[in-house]
Amino acid sequence: MNAKQALQSSIDMSWQVLNKYLDDLSDADLMLRPGPGCNHIAWQLGHLLVAEVGLLSSICPGEAAELPAGFAEQHNKEAAPSDDPAKFCTKQQYLDLAQKVRSATSAALEKKSEADLDLPGPEQYKTMFPTVGSLFVVIGSHPLMHAGQLVPIRRALGKPIVM
Repeated sequence: MNAKQALQSSIDMSWQVLNKYLDDLSDADLMLRPGPGCNHIAWQLGHLLVAEVGLLSSICPGEAAELPAGFAEQHNKEAAPSDDPAKFCTKQQYLDLAQKVRSATSAALEKKSEADLDLPGPEQYKTMFPTVGSLFVVIGSHPLMHAGQLVPIRRALGKPIVM
């Protein structure tokens, strides 16, 4: 396995875990928060998609999927406190958009050479993610950073353990 294959595997696995946790949740369940001060699932899904598009755009200009008009604003920090389901998407809408976003990420990664992964990343991310490859690593791992927040919600709903 080369670096690009490892990165693609990481991206796929993270979304596979997240999708497993989402599989039996309803649209209403997406509005649940894992604890006080935490963001609900719908906001987190939107945040993941906005972040992936933004990160990919920073290293592969013009190659990221386009988000619907107003989507980024729906999922910014100011929108996080809202508990109005009308201001967020359905689960299916998030899943469809995630597929589109991931497909664009995979296509952009495929175009990169192994040497491209060692190129410096954008200045704004250099302290944490100094290379193009390290930005692909965070794209791949970011969904897992949020997936664990779904576990307390699943437990409270009496859903089965999936992992």
